[in-house]
Amino acid sequence: MSRRVYLHIGAPKTGTTYLQDRLALNANALAEHSVHFPTKSPLVSPGLFHFRAALDLLDQDWGGKPGHARGSWEALVRKVRRLSGTVIISHEILAPASPARVAKAKQDLAGAELHIVYSARDLGRQLPAAWQESIKQGRKWTYRRYLRRVENRRPWFARAFDLPAVLGTWSAGLSPEQVHVVTVPHERSDALWRRFCAAFGIDPAWAPEDSTRHNESLGVAETQLIRQLNRRMDRVTRRESSFDELIRGMLAEDRLVQRNSAPLLLPPRMHAWAQSEADRWVDWIKGSGVDVVGDLDDLSPAPPVAEEEWIDPDRVGPKKQLAAALDALTAMTREAARRPDPEDALVARIRRATRRD
Repeated sequence: MSRRVYLHIGAPKTGTTYLQDRLALNANALAEHSVHFPTKSPLVSPGLFHFRAALDLLDQDWGGKPGHARGSWEALVRKVRRLSGTVIISHEILAPASPARVAKAKQDLAGAELHIVYSARDLGRQLPAAWQESIKQGRKWTYRRYLRRVENRRPWFARAFDLPAVLGTWSAGLSPEQVHVVTVPHERSDALWRRFCAAFGIDPAWAPEDSTRHNESLGVAETQLIRQLNRRMDRVTRRESSFDELIRGMLAEDRLVQRNSAPLLLPPRMHAWAQSEADRWVDWIKGSGVDVVGDLDDLSPAPPVAEEEWIDPDRVGPKKQLAAALDALTAMTREAARRPDPEDALVARIRRATRRD
């Protein structure tokens, strides 16, 4: 039985949410062409299944109740072994995996022709997006502290974005033709989807249903508001909390992204550093001979704004924060009014049970 496995390992903030959702939406259509994006059952989305499998492979346990990912990697591997044709596994948390975890993944997927796919985006866009994502997930650090740690390669995001380090680990033992770098275009378009399809060796027409899932960006005032909420409510990172549905789901990913606010940008002082990182990536790619899908120029950051035009998210004025806070309070109040009173819901359940008796 011939099987080719494409393991898409990230990086984060490179269109992964869109990719995974579109693959899931078109799973049945793709399967007609022997292209599989496996899931555990019809009740579990492929995206969630692959996330739990990645957590299990990495021996991590966050994003849900303790133990929620246990056994998921083995379950995914069993699914893969029963399939023929092309199989796609995708989750961005795999990028900075240790050599031991990478070796385990390769051993467990032995018997298939393994390909590694890594999507890369210029740091001028990727670093601000990653800080904002960390705030959405509950982090409380300032932008300045985050960037200082990035320059020292300390946060998880920085390790996931280090293309030579990530692919140096994942490409070990593979031929260059089995390692694919997908560059993210500077402008949002369907070009990224077509590039992913080229990397996976599939026809874009096999997945006609488009995804509407995009991680829209917050402005500087809105991001600062979420950070202050995290601090005030002592929000916990990497673990589902009772605040997540409202703070992340409703505010950070819905209501507040609709506001017209100044975008979060990389400080102009860091442009030279971001360009030097891009040059280092390109040198590694050219030296390794891995397959490139896209344009290596996409990895260079766009020219920076003038220093006097850059807005420091750590120093957003109180008026702008107040306006964002009032919009957030309005959304929260309307949501509270919409939800049924717990006591009323309990009474309704009792009445329904009584009528059945």
